[in-house]
Amino acid sequence: MGINYYNGRVCLNVLGGSLDNARDIYEAAEHHVEVGVLTANYPDVPSAVEDMNKYMDVLEGNLSVGLGGGNPNQWRAVAEVAKSIKANHFNQAFCAVGWTRANVGNDECHINAMVAPSGTPGLVKISTGPISKDCPEPALVPVDTCIAMVKEMGGNSLKFFPMGGLKVADELKAVAEGCARQNFILEPTGGISLDNFEEIMHIILDAGVEKVIPHVYSSIIDKETGCTRIEDVKAFLSMVKQLV
Repeated sequence: MGINYYNGRVCLNVLGGSLDNARDIYEAAEHHVEVGVLTANYPDVPSAVEDMNKYMDVLEGNLSVGLGGGNPNQWRAVAEVAKSIKANHFNQAFCAVGWTRANVGNDECHINAMVAPSGTPGLVKISTGPISKDCPEPALVPVDTCIAMVKEMGGNSLKFFPMGGLKVADELKAVAEGCARQNFILEPTGGISLDNFEEIMHIILDAGVEKVIPHVYSSIIDKETGCTRIEDVKAFLSMVKQLV
C-alpha cells in the first residue's frame, strides 16, 4: 500500500518496543507512521524474519526494518531480511542500498540511504559503511551529487544522521534545499524531540521538501518498558497536522 503520508507530506518513524506497542503506535498515529524494528535486536536473520512477519501483519506492511542506532555493521542483516520481508520501509547504510534493492526484488519498497553531517553545509558524508566510516579522509559529496548516486542505486531518500537535534541546523537546511531541488525524500534523524520537532520540520518544509519522514526514537521511549509512549506519538501527529 506504500507509505501513508499525512496530507501527502509527512510520515512519522518511531520504534516499536513490542508487538502490542507497535499496534498501539499504528492506531495512535492514524496509520501515518512506519514502525521501526531493529535487526540488531535479533541473534540472526531467520529469527528476525520470523518475528517481523508478525509486525507486518499488525502494521499492514508499515514496518521499518532498522539497523539499530545507525549501526552500519547491520547492513547485511537488513539486506538479507529484504529477501523475505517486503516491508514498506528499509533503513540502510549508503554503501548497501543497491544490494538491498536487488534483494527486495521490487521498486515499491522504500529504501533510505544513510548519510552523515560533514561539517560543511552543502556537503554530506557518504562513507557511512562499517569500514568506510572510520577512514581518516571521509568521502564528502555535494548533496545533489549524492542524491543522484542514491537514485542510481535504487534508493528513495536521504537519511540524515546523526543530527543531534538542531546542532547541524545549517547543514540540515542545505540538505533540505538539495532534496527540494531534486524532488527527493528527506529523513531527518537523531536527537529529535517534542521540544525541537517543529523547528526542525520548519527548516525542511520551508525549504520546499515535498515528503519528509522524521525519525523520533529515544526521546519518546519509556526507559522502564522500552516501549514508545503512545501519548507522545499523538502529540507528534498533532504537530504534523498543524505543520502541513
